[in-house]
Amino acid sequence: MFILDGQGRQPLHNKIYNQIKNQILTGELPPTTKLPSIKNLSSELSVSRNTVEYAYQQLYAEGYIHSKPRSGYFVSSIDPEFRPSPLRQVCMSLKEGSEDGKSFAFDFHPARLSPGSFPVNLWRKLYIDCLKEDQNHLASDGNQQGDFDLRCEIQRYLSRFRGVSCDPEQIVVCSGLQDSLSILAPILKEDHSKLAVEDPGYFVPKAVFRNHSFFITTVSVNSDGLDLECLQNTKSTVVYVTPSHQFPLGYVMPVTKRLKLIDWAESVGGVIIEDDYDSELRYFGKPIPALQGLHPLGNIVYVGTFSKVLSPALRVSYMVLPHRLLTVYRRLFSDYFTNVSLLDQRTLQKFMELGYWERHLRKMRTVYKEKHDALLQSIHRHFGTQVKIIGQGAGLHVVIELVDNPLSEEELIKRAVESEVRLFPLSRTFLHKNGNRSQIMIGFGGMSIEEIDRGIELLYRTWYHRK
Repeated sequence: MFILDGQGRQPLHNKIYNQIKNQILTGELPPTTKLPSIKNLSSELSVSRNTVEYAYQQLYAEGYIHSKPRSGYFVSSIDPEFRPSPLRQVCMSLKEGSEDGKSFAFDFHPARLSPGSFPVNLWRKLYIDCLKEDQNHLASDGNQQGDFDLRCEIQRYLSRFRGVSCDPEQIVVCSGLQDSLSILAPILKEDHSKLAVEDPGYFVPKAVFRNHSFFITTVSVNSDGLDLECLQNTKSTVVYVTPSHQFPLGYVMPVTKRLKLIDWAESVGGVIIEDDYDSELRYFGKPIPALQGLHPLGNIVYVGTFSKVLSPALRVSYMVLPHRLLTVYRRLFSDYFTNVSLLDQRTLQKFMELGYWERHLRKMRTVYKEKHDALLQSIHRHFGTQVKIIGQGAGLHVVIELVDNPLSEEELIKRAVESEVRLFPLSRTFLHKNGNRSQIMIGFGGMSIEEIDRGIELLYRTWYHRK
């Protein structure tokens, strides 16, 4: 018996196809079972004959059923050993393995942006303008490194605001850091086998390079950034760093250490991957110039993104390759296409060309500075001297270290969840265990000032006054 579900927007012939296929895979329709005729099933389900015929034709093409002249359609014999999991069982297993979708009253995740900050109406207008101006690009794949006009705008921005010295030919437009590093890893693999990462540090580079068979070594972080002596001891020739705002501790690498790091790379024939992930969001003084600008001809790969200020949903980032790596890139990726929608690239190019990007930066810097300052005031008001704040003054998060608190990070987060407060585990940024220190990462981008204060107050009561 077949029942046609009228809910949802899936075509009727697909619903019939899926139902019959699942019954074949689960054994509800055993081999040699005769299916109803097209006429009878269309009458039974109150659909057209064409609808049933489309479903039967798809099942026949995939080998689930076979036909006999003047007899109709029959279920084919499938060896149980080679049967794929039925759709229903796959969905259930995925559901069981996924997060429970719990919602939180207060979300201190460090990657959340301010709700409503994306310029929706302006972006829609520019997007439509791009569609109207040149429809020929809808029939092309675009340049593998990204739209040239967009790369020119990125180059001008980097030169003016980040001190990066490059030309548009060195820029590769990517769909996020993960995509950038997935392109970079095989380029570096030709001459290198070890990657040194900051510890604590961002976990994505570790995962990407490990999946490309790199040996991962860790380098401890001091109050002025990467420990160079520790780096030298790793014998690695590639290092991933966040010198302008170390993730997650927020330290800034001073120019003296930057020059020493560049000298290290030159002496070992190494490569520096500089991730400038949130350089725009500095709230005191001028932005810290990029490391790449100190030695433009060196082997420094500069990586940046639009996710931290504009929107992570766009999936648009970029990297600047030194010329010697650019040659390898073009050899290895000559047959590849860009992963970023050309329409999105054209819209972003227009957004930058018309000055909206710089205006948006100024606006967001003001918005997040107010939230940053409100967070610090709230922490001081509720926790007083019971916490030490690490990494303030930039970005979208700080780290707090609880003083004389015996609770582990796991227990602190567990209690927070019970109070409907979401926290991101700082321990995820350590390749090795973070001892027993009670350190917690507090993001503030996604909440209002009032929510920040209420959430911090709730954390204090949850951690210090829970009975």
